[in-house]
Amino acid sequence: MANVAIQYGISGTTAKGIAASVERGVAEGALGPGAALPPVRRLADDLGVSPGTVATAYKELRQRGIVVTRGRGGTVVAPAPAVASRRPPKVPEGLRDLAGGHPDPRLLPGLVPPSRLSPRARSHRATPRLDRLEGAVRDWMRPDGVPAEHVTFAHGALDLIGRLLSVELRPGDSVAMEDPGYHHLLDLVSALGLRAVPVAVDDEGMLPESLRRALDAGVRALVCSPRAQNPYGGCFSEARRDALVDVLRREPDVLVVENDHVSDVADAPLYTITAGALSRWVHVRTVSKFLGADLRWAAAACDPVTLARHDGRLLLTSGWVSHLLQETVYELLTDDGTRALVGRAKETYALRRKALLREFGERGIEAHGASGINVWVPVRDESAVVNGLRSYGWWIAAGARFRLSSEPGVRISVAELEPPDATRLASDFAAVLGESEATYGG
Repeated sequence: MANVAIQYGISGTTAKGIAASVERGVAEGALGPGAALPPVRRLADDLGVSPGTVATAYKELRQRGIVVTRGRGGTVVAPAPAVASRRPPKVPEGLRDLAGGHPDPRLLPGLVPPSRLSPRARSHRATPRLDRLEGAVRDWMRPDGVPAEHVTFAHGALDLIGRLLSVELRPGDSVAMEDPGYHHLLDLVSALGLRAVPVAVDDEGMLPESLRRALDAGVRALVCSPRAQNPYGGCFSEARRDALVDVLRREPDVLVVENDHVSDVADAPLYTITAGALSRWVHVRTVSKFLGADLRWAAAACDPVTLARHDGRLLLTSGWVSHLLQETVYELLTDDGTRALVGRAKETYALRRKALLREFGERGIEAHGASGINVWVPVRDESAVVNGLRSYGWWIAAGARFRLSSEPGVRISVAELEPPDATRLASDFAAVLGESEATYGG
């Protein structure tokens, strides 16, 4: 995004006052993402303060994820500043939404409050997790090779990952992130005042040589997806998993976060890096994609140190995950009817994804989606493709919010895309690409 000259008047005579003024402008929308802040010396002259005071204010804003510094490009408001909410654009009326990444609601179970409700008072902080749900989680993870001796729960995957990163790292530290990667995770890293170091991906997930460069650059943590990588769709092969483990073993102090966010409907086996005898690791699973987004619950298996640090911070904040929610999740995870529905969802999503990939292939369009519910299509001009498909009645996601330094592309969510519709979408996509090529002159 190009820097935007600001019209907002920054005020303040102290570092905290200047930082508060900038934060207020961002929160109110007067300073949008990419807006350029004045150079340190110019703002210092305007406010009648020392350059050191302004530099201290900018440092505080950087540490809190509100601004970023781009070398000669100066200091600008972060793409997703920590004090502003970046919501996805509203789907225009009359368009078919293939941008949201949501599961098909027809393939989700009905959510019914648990029948076993305890009316008596009890110490939830002393027993934050239901024993039977812990057992169900171990039974869920162990067949996939995840060491599940130590497990914990959180209010969703982002909640757990955010808590771990805030405990383990300090503002200014760097995290290795998939590129392209899940935009909410990229935003979270920025909001915590951390620096995302891009690691390239392909159809088998993170590239070992790219990960090695990130580790050499001094990252303190790594966040990756073993399958259904969002947005690219990659999934670890056994060989790729082994290669990544070999790289990670050289840096035993790096916290490895494996986010298996789609798990049961990924249509790919799990080759988990957590089985590689790493020192610091966590394997995270959520149920949003196959039991429902309103179930704000995630489970994690991890090493003992990570468990203690996570649970210690959880105890000081929300304390525990609602036992009513845990009861609901337990009933669903162990219900035969729900298991059958989840199995049908996995098959359906695979059918729909492969149908679109086949249609793209027949038209010579490069596309990626080895697993999961998304397809990534490299394009030259994201805006031209998104706007072009809009004229045909489709709404897809531009790739800019998923990328750090990777090439442009668009993401298409296939969860509700029936095979006959895939044919029409691919035909319209080809037409839009033809129009775009004509604009570029071939």
